Amino acid sequence: MPVAVEKACQEGAGQVMSGAAETLARCCKPSTRLVILSGSGMSAESGIPTFRDAQTGLWSRFRPEDLATPEAFARDPERVWRWYEHRRDGVRAARPHAGHRALVDLETRVARLTIVTQNVDGLHQRSGSQRVLELHGNMLRSICSVSRKPISETWLSTAEDVPPRSPHASEGLARPDVVWFGESLPEHAFHEAVGEVNNCDVCIAVGTSALVQPAASLPMIAREAGALLAEINPVPTPLSDHVDVFLREPAGRALTQLLSIMQAMPG
Repeated sequence: MPVAVEKACQEGAGQVMSGAAETLARCCKPSTRLVILSGSGMSAESGIPTFRDAQTGLWSRFRPEDLATPEAFARDPERVWRWYEHRRDGVRAARPHAGHRALVDLETRVARLTIVTQNVDGLHQRSGSQRVLELHGNMLRSICSVSRKPISETWLSTAEDVPPRSPHASEGLARPDVVWFGESLPEHAFHEAVGEVNNCDVCIAVGTSALVQPAASLPMIAREAGALLAEINPVPTPLSDHVDVFLREPAGRALTQLLSIMQAMPG
């Protein structure tokens, strides 16, 4: 890890305020370039079901894999659209939690904070975070199934078809602006994320399963580039054995604790 960060962590480890949160807080200096990698555990604390837990009620007889693919949309676009409308209702009703808000404050305490998220709910942006890279898209946005151009909410609100016809292509339909099974991540977002983890001082994986590729490769890219690697998760993941600091707590509690310690530190 960078010399300055390593020194700060070593100093933190020897102080009376011991523990993972204190050690991590001492590594997040005003000059720190910090990357947060957020996953479904972050959103679950706002009441948004994880992808595989989203099958309830009417949708319990379907597997997510049978609905979140280009093939499923081609077979039955109405079914897929209605499933996403069901999920969108839950996302619209959800609110950012204390962990989201802590990250907004943390932005003002480090040189650069970038959130790289696998979540598709937009809660980071709704909480006020300024620099968010969405690796898997955003389910509250819609695009044309043919041209991939964005479709406005104004157009969707006046459409009568389910799903709405696209204004951009005669054969196109509106579809969620998310990455489905079998599709590649947005090239620009992923390349930008790789650049951020390659050049950060501290990288914190928050609420990620560390299983979904290629996003799961990002923490190790950061570690190999010399960054301090931390994990916030109430349960161990495949990443846990490789991190420098592990806070085994939910995201909201751990991030507010981290911020509180940083606020209490002398200038």
